[in-house]
Order: sequence, then structure tokens, then C-alpha cells
Amino acid sequence: MRHRICRSLLALGAAAALAGCAAPAATADDGRIEVVTTTGILADLVGNVAGDRANVVSLVPEGGDPHSYEPSLRDVRSIVYADAAFSNYLMLEEQSLIKALDTNLPEGVPNVALAEDAVKYAAEIIPLVEDVSLDTVWLGLRVQGNGAQYGADRTSEVILSATGVQGPGDLVAYLTGSFGDIDRYFDSTDGFDASQGYANDSVTIPPDTHTHLSWAFTEPGYYTLDLRGSLQVTPDQQPIDIAAGEITFAVGVDPYGAPGRPGAHVLNSGHSDLVLDLDEHELRVLVDHEHGTSEVHQETLAPDDLVVEVPNKALHEIPGDPAYRFLGRPGDQVYQLAQAVLGKHVHGEIDPHLWQNVRNAMSYTEIIRDTLIEVDPGGAETYTENATAYLRELEELDAEVRDTIAEIPREARTLVTTHDAYAYLARAYDLDIVGFVTPNPSVEPSLSERKRLTETIRNLRVPAVFLEPNLASRSSTLVEVAKEQGIEVCSIYGDAFSAEVTSYVEMMRFNAHSVRDCLTGAPHGDEKAAGATATHEDTPGADAHDKENQ
Repeated sequence: MRHRICRSLLALGAAAALAGCAAPAATADDGRIEVVTTTGILADLVGNVAGDRANVVSLVPEGGDPHSYEPSLRDVRSIVYADAAFSNYLMLEEQSLIKALDTNLPEGVPNVALAEDAVKYAAEIIPLVEDVSLDTVWLGLRVQGNGAQYGADRTSEVILSATGVQGPGDLVAYLTGSFGDIDRYFDSTDGFDASQGYANDSVTIPPDTHTHLSWAFTEPGYYTLDLRGSLQVTPDQQPIDIAAGEITFAVGVDPYGAPGRPGAHVLNSGHSDLVLDLDEHELRVLVDHEHGTSEVHQETLAPDDLVVEVPNKALHEIPGDPAYRFLGRPGDQVYQLAQAVLGKHVHGEIDPHLWQNVRNAMSYTEIIRDTLIEVDPGGAETYTENATAYLRELEELDAEVRDTIAEIPREARTLVTTHDAYAYLARAYDLDIVGFVTPNPSVEPSLSERKRLTETIRNLRVPAVFLEPNLASRSSTLVEVAKEQGIEVCSIYGDAFSAEVTSYVEMMRFNAHSVRDCLTGAPHGDEKAAGATATHEDTPGADAHDKENQ
């Protein structure tokens, strides 16, 4: 089954290529198929399905970072002799590693991108957001009903007024037009004037329409906004009172701890509108729930039953443009829910870390089974039996992870990590990603990102942050900020194993117990990041590859 094919090896240079062609790997043909994977996690999944019928090689070494790992000549030799190759892809791996696979894999050999193919096997995928500060709830204003019972027509106007704000800072709601012009709707900086009918803190909306706007807050804490809606049928008539109510915002703090809102529904994503219903005489909130790419259903909630979350990732610097001076001084920071029509900056990319949801790893396993049967039909029975047993183990693991994390009080399930790799873990097991140093571990954090991280930890009073062991030597920011705030740094595994954690099942079990113990203050022996809490510089660089590979 070996492929005695010498490829061009262009990615590694002509000299290396010639050396590789002159001295192919001398390995005995023991009847097993040769399989290469990009990461150790994938190698473990393949190994559980293949058993003794395959020799499985991970190109990224133990503890290596697939985001930055560069392939060696030995890696390319492994690719040349492979009968099947498995990558995660979706831009997880360094592009040169993917290029080495695509360039040197023999023609006709399956080259499987598991994350992309997993959708066909019922995997759940999460879109990547280019600007995470826009990945928040979009809160607009809407009028339902036409007011016909009051004699309203197309010239009538609905007036929604802010009559008061209680909170630690100021609240401003404003609209940015297509050409950058700004209309302020509600602004607590100059108070609320009842004698003028709250004219300076009102917005007029035609019946049966809605509008988008941005919501800015100057300080972290809990805010209550008092609203009143009325209908002005004609300009010469007094407005008719329709409804009044209040809405609570949790700005940079725990939304589940809002005073007077125990068990409230937390709005933290998607599109929602504050609705004045002319027919039902009530103020309520309409929440859009998306299913897949097109199916949407709406839920109606009373303002008293919800809290709008304004997370720490919504912290923005006030721009230097004088048009934004009403928010504060340029360079100061405010918390802001962005105006929905500005766009979410999602371009169809998918978060590649699917395996952090165990059920997605089950989809990977099914793809691996079917691919190995295609490559080695004689082993179909073995692959099927192994996959069935492993899927049963993963089913039990999924339940264990879920039950373990469920032991954390809901308000304490806050995750702060090195980089943005745990959205699948959070969605599958009901955690909240409240902060990370940078979206990608290969990118150095900016001063504003460090400040945002500090504010997140301080405002939410998180007891611990989480650091990947293989990134400890180059993730000084998280360790330094944690030390400044006097909190623990605990281990969590993302893209790679270690000498202590050597399988996918061990990794997910470790993560669940580490998160539970560190967020509840329970004793945690091995779950604690021993190296990270002391001196992270002591952790050897995981990217250093064995020199003999060069």
C-alpha cells in the first residue's frame, strides 16, 4: 500500500527536496496502512478507529501549536508515503502545513478536511466574528400596530421617551446615519426634563416600523432605563399615553446577578427590539431566535423578565471625531452595543475548534471510519466495531462533561482564556466566554486588549483564568494580569496534548474538572496550572521541534 512517489517538495526548497528524494524513509511494510494527521488530537481519534491496522503519525509534535507549526522534511516524507491524510482545516493549521499536505500527498489518496466535512455528519458549527465587540445583542426600537382605533394614519407618529436612568454612569442611545451623521435619542448626561415632555430624550417612529441604534454606557454596573410610549395622532392633538416600563442593562458585570431580576432571561446575542404595541397597550421585547441560516422564530418577553447584557468585549475607545464628543473625551472607553445595520462582520468563516464539543468529535469519528473503510476495505469490520465502541465512549464523555460543568453555579460559569478557541465548549456545556487575550495566539495583544481583559476580570470578579500549557511560555499577558488581580491561572487544553494529557477523552475530562474546580474554589490538584501560576517562563517553548527533523 506504500506509495513510492517523490514529490516536488517545493515548500521546503530545492535542496531539501533533492535530499528527500535521494533518501526516502526506510520503513518495513508490515501490512498496516499509513495515515498522517495534522494534530495529535486528530491522530488520537484516528487511532481509536484504526486500532492495529494503521500506523498513525501526527505532523504537529506533542505540545506544538497548529496555528504556527512549520513542517519539517520528515513530515513531508510521512506525507509522501501516506494512504490517507486528515486535517482539521478551516484555517486552524499554519498554511505551510496545509500546503505541504496538498502538494506532496500522492494522487488519489484521501485528503480529508474534517471540520469542513463534519457538517454532513450533523456537526454543529459556529461562525467566526471578525470584530468580537460586535458579537453582542443588537437592540432596536419597534412599533407594532397601526393605531387605527385611535384614528391614526400614515402621518401619525409614535413617541418613545426616556424618562429616567438609574446606574453608575451615563447612558446614551444614538443612531449613526449612512453618511456618519448622528442623532441622539436618549442621553442621560444632561438629565431628563419632564416639563418639556422629555423632548430632548425622545424618538419619533411611524406606526408599524422599527429602527436600529447604538447604546453606550460610561461605567460598568447595572442600569435601569425608564421608558414611556405615546401616540400623536395629529400635530395639534395631545399625545395619547400607550404604555410605560423599564429595562435593565448589565454593563461589564454578571447579568445573572442583576438586582431584582432573579432568574431573568439574559439577552446577549442576536437581534431584539424594544416594542411599543399600540394594540395591546404594552411595552415588551421581541427576540429573534435563528435556527440554521434562514429559519427564524420570535419570542415575546416582558421587560421585567429580562436583562440586556453589555459584555466587556463591547468596550470601545471613543474616536477622535468631534461628532462623538457627546460620549466623552477621545481615547476614553465606553461600553457600547453596536447599531445592527453597521453589520456583524461575519464573512462566512467558521470557528475551526469543533472538537471542543464532544458531539462534534463524534462526527469526526464517523468520517474517519468511513474514510478508512474506503482506503482499506478489508478492515471494514474492524473499523466499524472500533468506531462503534469509541462513539459509545464519547457519548458517555459528553454526559460527564455536561454534568461536571453543571456543578458550577450558573452565575459563576465565566471563562477567560488565552485566545478565542472555546466557543464550542461554551455553547455545548453552558459556559460564558467573557474574555480572552487575543483572538489568535500568534498575535500579540494591544494595550487596549490588555486593558479590556483587566476590566473584564475586575468587573466580573472571576476567580481564575485559563491558560493552555503549550502556550504558557509565550502568554505572559494573561499571567501578568491574573497576578495583578490576585487570581489563579488554571490549565485548559485547546489544540494540543501534553506529557500528562495524551488523549482526547483525557483532555475533555481534564478541561471539565479544571473549569469546575477553579471556578468554584474546590481543591484541584493536577487541574491547576503548576507552571503558569509560578513562573510561566519556566515552561519550555512548545514550538521547538526536534532538531533531528530538520
